[in-house]
Order: sequence, then structure tokens, then C-alpha cells
Amino acid sequence: MSMAERKALCLEMVAAWNRWDLSGIIKHWSPDIVHYSEDTEVSSADMIKLMEGGLQAFPDLQLEVKSIMAEEDRVTLRITVTATHSHEFMGVPPTGERVSWHLVEELRFEDAKVVEHWDVINMRPLLVKLGKLPDVPKVELETSA
Repeated sequence: MSMAERKALCLEMVAAWNRWDLSGIIKHWSPDIVHYSEDTEVSSADMIKLMEGGLQAFPDLQLEVKSIMAEEDRVTLRITVTATHSHEFMGVPPTGERVSWHLVEELRFEDAKVVEHWDVINMRPLLVKLGKLPDVPKVELETSA
């Protein structure tokens, strides 16, 4: 499988997310896939529960790929997620607010199947919008002339 084919497969999985079709993602996983979320190993069953929970809380969830890179047997995607907070999430009742967060996904392939999956999620914009974290003003850096 070429790097271009692996990138296309990743974009196909993103398209499945955007159709809310989890089976369209899972079918590309190897039976012995290993998931890591923030460097913590997560079982496939728990990963699926997390995915289902995300779609329940944010039923119009959409992923926008900001960049995609492939090298050897790996593909990395930088993604922005937008959605409407329509059901309870982290104890917060639905607000109807449009929210966003960011993530980086790295997938390693063997024989056209994902065998390892890592994600790093920046939920800060979402948590600020839901009132779970304070909004901290951005610091402007001065540049010397």
C-alpha cells in the first residue's frame, strides 16, 4: 500500500465520521489494533464507546482535515471538529452552543489495516465554551524591532 493510498484511506475514515457511520471507520481496523489516547492504551470496545458518546452529545459533529502527512507506514492528520452541543456531555446539560476542538491522529498501517492509533485531543475550546474551564485571554507577545 502506497503512502497516497494510506492517506486516501484516512480521508475515507474522516468521511465516514462526517456521515456518523462508525462502521465505516471500524472496518479499516485490524482485529488486534492498539489504540492510545493521550499515550494511555484504550481497548477497541472503549474507543467505540467514546466515539458513540461523542456522536450522542454532538449529533451533527463534523471533522475538517487541516493537514495530512504520510511517511512510510504512518499517516498523521490535524483536525478541527465542530458540532452543536445537543445532549449532556461531561455533566453539562445540552446548551445548543456551536463548539469546536482540535485533535491530531496518527495511524500506523499493515496490510491496508490500521494496527496502531494514537490521538491527542485539545478540548480546551470546547471546555471553555461549556463553562468547565475559565477563558484565559491570549497573551500578545511583543516583538523587538
